[in-house]
Amino acid sequence: MPCIAAATTPEARVRQQSAIERLERALGSNEAQLVIGASGSIAFKGWTDRAGVSDLCAYRKLASSNSATLRRAIMRAEAMAGRKIDARAIATGHHSHDGGATWGTH
Repeated sequence: MPCIAAATTPEARVRQQSAIERLERALGSNEAQLVIGASGSIAFKGWTDRAGVSDLCAYRKLASSNSATLRRAIMRAEAMAGRKIDARAIATGHHSHDGGATWGTH
């Protein structure tokens, strides 16, 4: 993934990959939740140990690995929000830095 490959050192890439694996476990145990904004973009609420990984990068990495845990989190989030994830919003980088309290493209 470009967001992981952009890490400056191999150690940083390992820390980032570990953070994504911790997120996947947290999603599976409901310690973290996927939330969907009004635009259809996503954020992870309750994920604190990020190692510099953005929500969108983690989402893309888990989606590319066809994570069953992510798929279940998406189904829960879509049911709770009453709307679907919008791939266009994700592609344009619409995101949240605070677990879904506020949203933007910066």
